[in-house]
Amino acid sequence: MASMTSDPLWARELLSETATRRRPAVRTDDGRLLDLSAVTADVDGSFLGSGGIDLARAALDAGALPELDPDHLRIGAPVARPGAIVCVGLNHRDHASETGVAIPERPAVFLKDPGTVAGPHDEVLVPCGSVKTDREVELAVVIGRRARHLECPDGAAEVIAGYAVSPDVSEREFQLEYSPQWDLGKSCETFNPLGPWLVTADEIGDPQDLELRLSVNGVKRQHGRTHDMIFPVHQVVAHLSRYLVLEPGDLINTGTPAGVALGLPGTPYLRAGGTVEPEIDGLGGPDQTFGRA
Repeated sequence: MASMTSDPLWARELLSETATRRRPAVRTDDGRLLDLSAVTADVDGSFLGSGGIDLARAALDAGALPELDPDHLRIGAPVARPGAIVCVGLNHRDHASETGVAIPERPAVFLKDPGTVAGPHDEVLVPCGSVKTDREVELAVVIGRRARHLECPDGAAEVIAGYAVSPDVSEREFQLEYSPQWDLGKSCETFNPLGPWLVTADEIGDPQDLELRLSVNGVKRQHGRTHDMIFPVHQVVAHLSRYLVLEPGDLINTGTPAGVALGLPGTPYLRAGGTVEPEIDGLGGPDQTFGRA
């Protein structure tokens, strides 16, 4: 949710918390977590599509939200149960180059199983038999209003609720060698960690002016900017709306910069026990430990 200079305690970000039960929450500018349970049961498509952010802002402004004790809480994905995860591959010029693929003339679109969504600090599972598990830092667009047949990119701004860090995980052997489609290598269990925060679009401002970074086992592997996208965020949303009906709560993964294991010398794929730290300006940075399925 958006901060305002006249009110430094205005909530900036939404997340979902799980302790003994799931609790939606906002995070204030000074780092406190406030319980949104009186406003909504969860931060999901229904909440986003029914003006829930405005209701949460009003409750916050009225001082009606109790504070949560952050100790011993698991931070869940900031959007619950997305109906769809739509992904754009090869959308950074340097990443397309490192994979040896020509710059696409149209967005390369594929889908991930929504069941792959995991919390930002949850363990990511290396699939049984995997020898080529890879990782990517991506900007995720969270849809806030139904979008269909948008006439131009300018209309996309009106349907975006906010943005989140989406560390897309892939199994390259499954993806590229086992099927002509990418789904097998993209939809394994836990392969779409998300968060930690959903930051509203007005808080982020220009989505084409964000820096993306990712380290693996403490070594920087990816470093890029969203202005290097071949197809900018608003263009991607408008393009997809001509073929798919985008619903509130849906996610769009917008592509990754160079530095994936697939394109590095020695192809340093992930193994159980490895750690990954992705980060995007203004959106925070999760951390993941990889384990064996």
